[in-house]
Amino acid sequence: MSKLTKNQKAVADKIEVGKAYTLKEASELVKEITTTKFDASLDIDVRLGVDPRKANQMVRGVVTLPNGTGKVVRVLALCTPDQEAAAKEAGADYVGLDEYIDKIKQGWTDVDVIITMPSCMGKVGPLGRVLGPRGLMPNPKSGTVTMDVAKAVKDVKAGKIDFKVDKTGIVHASIGKISFSSEKIYENAKEFIQTIIKLKPAAAKGAYIKSIFISSTMSKGIKVDPKSVE
Repeated sequence: MSKLTKNQKAVADKIEVGKAYTLKEASELVKEITTTKFDASLDIDVRLGVDPRKANQMVRGVVTLPNGTGKVVRVLALCTPDQEAAAKEAGADYVGLDEYIDKIKQGWTDVDVIITMPSCMGKVGPLGRVLGPRGLMPNPKSGTVTMDVAKAVKDVKAGKIDFKVDKTGIVHASIGKISFSSEKIYENAKEFIQTIIKLKPAAAKGAYIKSIFISSTMSKGIKVDPKSVE
């Protein structure tokens, strides 16, 4: 068994095994235990007491993080010519329709979010085989298929993210950067968790929030007491 490095030992000493921290404590501690030299992403994992295989227990939604994600989000707006100027003004990195559809068919997916209009879905729909596996397919439920393309672009640039429970019952998301203050980390995490709580399916029985863990890239996970958020 390999020995712990000096940094690893210092980190291990800061986390009490089996302890569930309050969200405020976890937001401070995650900064203390992160030793990466780069600006690590901040991740949250929420295990839910739902069965995602049942349609009436699917948890999916969108949330605008009060302090943004800290990431540069590249947005493609696939829209009609009359919406192009507004989309560019709102901050879209790429704007157009047919030329980008052709590029995507050829394998180009160098963006983080694609926003489009209902009237364009006839052209965008067939791209599902390329975009679906990459999580880029526009969807009305996530607000990426909309009549107001400019507003959707602004929301995404401001820190709006969409999420859904995976097949194991866990909702995973990146909610910031380790360079954020502990207060900003707390505010983002609280907004994210409270949004999930509001989406509790009527069909879900027993404990809804089973566990919450916060971590940064390459750091240990910190267990959060769900009662400290409700």
